[in-house]
Amino acid sequence: MIKFGTDGWRAVIAQDFTFDNVKIVTQAIADYLHKQPGENKKVVIGYDCRFLSAEFAKTVAIVLCANKIKAVLSDRAIPTPAVSLHALAGKYDLGVMITASHNGAEFNGLKIKTKDGGAADKALTDKVENLLYKTKPKILAEEEAKKAGLLKIQDLTEAYIAFFKKFVNIDKIRRLKLHILVDVMYGAGDNFIEKVLGSCNIKFSYLNNEFNPSFGGIHPEPIEEYLKDMSLAMKTGKYDLGIVLDGDADRIAAFDSTGNYVNAQILLPLLSVHMNKNRKEAGGIGKTVVGSNIIDEVALSLGVACYETPVGFKYISSLFKQGLISVGGEEAGGIGFKGYIPERDGSMSCLLLLEMIAYENKNFDTLLKELYSQFGRWYYSRTSLPVKSVKKSINDMKVPQALLGKKIERVNTLDGVKLITKDSWLMFRQSGTEPIVRVYAESKSKEEADRLLALGKKMIYAL
Repeated sequence: MIKFGTDGWRAVIAQDFTFDNVKIVTQAIADYLHKQPGENKKVVIGYDCRFLSAEFAKTVAIVLCANKIKAVLSDRAIPTPAVSLHALAGKYDLGVMITASHNGAEFNGLKIKTKDGGAADKALTDKVENLLYKTKPKILAEEEAKKAGLLKIQDLTEAYIAFFKKFVNIDKIRRLKLHILVDVMYGAGDNFIEKVLGSCNIKFSYLNNEFNPSFGGIHPEPIEEYLKDMSLAMKTGKYDLGIVLDGDADRIAAFDSTGNYVNAQILLPLLSVHMNKNRKEAGGIGKTVVGSNIIDEVALSLGVACYETPVGFKYISSLFKQGLISVGGEEAGGIGFKGYIPERDGSMSCLLLLEMIAYENKNFDTLLKELYSQFGRWYYSRTSLPVKSVKKSINDMKVPQALLGKKIERVNTLDGVKLITKDSWLMFRQSGTEPIVRVYAESKSKEEADRLLALGKKMIYAL
């Protein structure tokens, strides 16, 4: 079954994600484009380091070319935001990225990017879905497509790097004397950050930067449970900062110099301060319904609005397009910025974090301590349970009166079920990209957050 979820269509390779199904989806995309006004349609196409991603991307290209749509195909694995940037800068009608992002190695996927560089919203993907199977996929040989001037294969990284150099204060960052360990999780992140900076005082070391479509047996997602090698390296080595990028390099996590994991729930408020204070960007902060309460507190201290959306960066993208926010992000590591594409980018997040360190003249550890000192600590945790273990919808859950003895003051059903007390919350949500139910918890103490998560698992299994 072909179905677009929270961020594109994802499926198990050779089961549902097959060459035949990729052709069917691409033909529907072509039919969608032909229904749009204008002539000489063109699409930019990229792919990540997953098994057969390059071949799937080429399949997308030749189907589009067979439909008289020009296709520009990356000549190498690249981050998803590089495709988004090209879609905007090159005035393409759409961008297509072959990736399953942070999913396990058995998955691959297809993301659609709009002409403004954002994620395709539900209205667009619904139109594509409605065109599935309506037209038999057309095919054109690669050499014929090239001769007809319909297919071009080129390096898409140069423009990506060039934009970064203009967007951040390269000179300030280059003067920093740091040793940074970067874990690219066997993904497409490569060494783009280092390429942007060029000759500088920062030393970069890398972890898991070789080609490995099995991702070393883990999910290429920058969450603590998949970063044991990185944690050990940070604790035993001498590094000032650790940076982690996911499989398609649109998400980020970090480690401080002593090896403590720092997720996007902390990086987002930090970068919000930087965007407001140092870059003088007006606008609010965007977060999803599972975002940390510390984000709300930082927004309040800055005197800006905090907008809450359902899970999925396409909702954050919409806030950027409306001009409402200067920074926005999701709990899984995706953060975006005003003045850039309305999309998340792990490499850009890293560069802006380095820019903040340079502007503040404080190391990453100190910036963290100051954030915690001003707003206190919020402890966030989540777990995932197979859908088959849940017999009924989470919407059928009986809402208790209290959580661990604390009265539930509000129930948020924006995207799932979120139970909120005065200083903690517990949430349940079915994933839009995997066959799992996610359980989230946050509290002012780590012990209570863990207890809330354990309670949440019991409540789910009781369904």
